[in-house]
Amino acid sequence: MKRAVFLYNGQSGKGRIGRNVEPVCEVFRQAGYDIEPVPIDFGANPFDGREQIGLMVVAGGDGTVNFVVNAMKQKGLDIPLGIIPAGTANDFARALGMSDKPLEAARQIAFGCVDRVDCGRVNGQYFVNVLSFGIFTTTSQHTSNASKHLIGKLAYLIEGMKEFRSMHAVPLEVVADGEVFDLDSLIVLVFNGETAGGFRLARRASVKDGLFDCLMLEKKNVVRSTEAMIRYLLGGAPRIIRQLQVRRLDIRSTLNEPTDVDGQKGAEFPLHIECLPGGLQVMCEKESRS
Repeated sequence: MKRAVFLYNGQSGKGRIGRNVEPVCEVFRQAGYDIEPVPIDFGANPFDGREQIGLMVVAGGDGTVNFVVNAMKQKGLDIPLGIIPAGTANDFARALGMSDKPLEAARQIAFGCVDRVDCGRVNGQYFVNVLSFGIFTTTSQHTSNASKHLIGKLAYLIEGMKEFRSMHAVPLEVVADGEVFDLDSLIVLVFNGETAGGFRLARRASVKDGLFDCLMLEKKNVVRSTEAMIRYLLGGAPRIIRQLQVRRLDIRSTLNEPTDVDGQKGAEFPLHIECLPGGLQVMCEKESRS
């Protein structure tokens, strides 16, 4: 019998996950799994003593998935992950085509197939969806769980608007797949997936192309920079937003700007960022595999 672990936070998804622990486990039993439900403990490695399992099922958002991926990589393991979306934005789960209904997502995983997708690494820290710094990049860290539960993605927008008060340029020295350039940037986004906070920003991104999609907003005056951001969000291509598709990035700065990976505190400068093609095994619905 296949052995699996269901790692969950009982408060995730406004409490839906806690109410569905046994029904989720029953879906996996019907698919032939011996599954162990385990409440998540962010102070412990969930793979300790479970190195031989065949599947880790995770109920949570991008930050929870990030925690599990880093815990697995720290132990040198390559175990398939199944993701039941239970956060606010669930960007990585969306990229995998997972249902936002816990039991349907469980069925997609239990009766699905293993696929390989890309992941990122920055200074030894792994990420699944996006690395960022500059304005808005610590928004998810500062947005309270209460606000996210109450108003969802709108909470990110409200918290993000507050960061305009501290808007400043970050001087950068960038090496992107051998191309060298300098840039004073307000924000840098390095995408593995397409979305951040539920908003589609990386238009060409794929978790299977072996590339990052990068957006770098150049610092001009406040009006021009703000206008460029709005134009981009509406589908435009303003010149002061540099768009790149790369495998590796090295970024230096005279400022030790805080960074964010998947909504969590990220690495410190200088940054060595690399895409790891096929670096993760995930469970996907059979019909959605390409």
